[in-house]
Amino acid sequence: MGKRVIVIGGGIVGLSCAYYLQKQGHQPIVIDKSEMNAGASYVNAGYLTPSHIIPLASPGMMAKGIKWMFNSSSPFYMKPRLDMDFIRWAWYFNTSSTRAHVEKAIPLIKDINLLSKELYTEMHDSGEMGDFHLEKRGLLMLFKTPGEGNHEREVMNRAIDQGLEARELTADELGKLQPGLSPEIRGAIHYECDAHSSPDEIMERLKAYLLKAGVLFHKGEAVERFITDGEVVKAAVTEKGSYEADEIVLASGSWSQQLAKKLNIKLEVQPGKGYRINVSRPTPVTIPAILMEAKVAVTPMRGFTRFAGTMELSGINHKIRPERVRAIAKAASDYYVDFEVKPEEMDQAQCGLRPVSPDGLPYIGRTSKYRNLAIATGHAMMGWSLGPATGKLIAELIDGQKTSMALDGFHPERRF
Repeated sequence: MGKRVIVIGGGIVGLSCAYYLQKQGHQPIVIDKSEMNAGASYVNAGYLTPSHIIPLASPGMMAKGIKWMFNSSSPFYMKPRLDMDFIRWAWYFNTSSTRAHVEKAIPLIKDINLLSKELYTEMHDSGEMGDFHLEKRGLLMLFKTPGEGNHEREVMNRAIDQGLEARELTADELGKLQPGLSPEIRGAIHYECDAHSSPDEIMERLKAYLLKAGVLFHKGEAVERFITDGEVVKAAVTEKGSYEADEIVLASGSWSQQLAKKLNIKLEVQPGKGYRINVSRPTPVTIPAILMEAKVAVTPMRGFTRFAGTMELSGINHKIRPERVRAIAKAASDYYVDFEVKPEEMDQAQCGLRPVSPDGLPYIGRTSKYRNLAIATGHAMMGWSLGPATGKLIAELIDGQKTSMALDGFHPERRF
């Protein structure tokens, strides 16, 4: 008989954990404080990105954060505040932003992204959730300045060294692949290894599949405390009830640090707010792209085009900053000729909170404090891309199997 597993968190990571756990004969129960219809899993760019091999914590990022600290429309905004959790996280982020860390992280990020892309493909090809949107057309990195171009060429060469498909496009090739670009664009790198999807569609289909498979959802229930007995977490307690379990999976995204504290576990996570604008009318966009100087992601999804971006470290809140929305809209018109995001489209912008670890790598694994607790969070901007891989790895861990890849680099108790 399978184990009864409480999965705390109903985003792509939590639902992926439930998906693979039920596949292996276990009985997952998903608890989420929201109604499971909004947040980072619904507002992201929908990328599957083996190409994103450089972690957020890399040389120069802290300097950029400090430079942009007092510009609330900047791509990477850290709101100044006297918050000890944030100050400690920022210190660890700074100490992690080294070349040595980047070198160690590159193969880890590549391998888990490739695993996740393969698993998305398996989900799609199985037909279990219908013909959901999944395209393998790659990702363009569009640049206007020599500096950004040189930087991305370095990343491209590292990606090629790792066996990933990538190349720099000629002007003619770029024009054929993506017409309607601004003449100010100097060039593009095409990461052919990448893919894209429509997150809202997949989330709805995944929830429907899990419900049909007998997975229980407890929506609108915040976990208030845990019942423990020595090295075992016996139950998760919400305002509506106590849920006993053989195993607990903490997959609560940006809220994971707060919940970990209830178990006397230190988990360094800061919420990184991202925004999205949906445009449900014809646009010039034919292929996913990142507008490099603006740090804006553009994705042609099923039925609309999404413009997404920014990393805002301002604590747990869902306040929409109009200046950040305007910055995304401006980038769209700066890179695509004869296109503008309309005011009413900006008015419908939404945001989501991405859980960011200090070194830019996710937490996947067990802690030494409790033998039946697994952690699955801290994915930063790669949460959507890494959801299925994280779910499979957690299910393998709970099932006592050899995991599909080594988890040492993702250990929740690693040092920064």
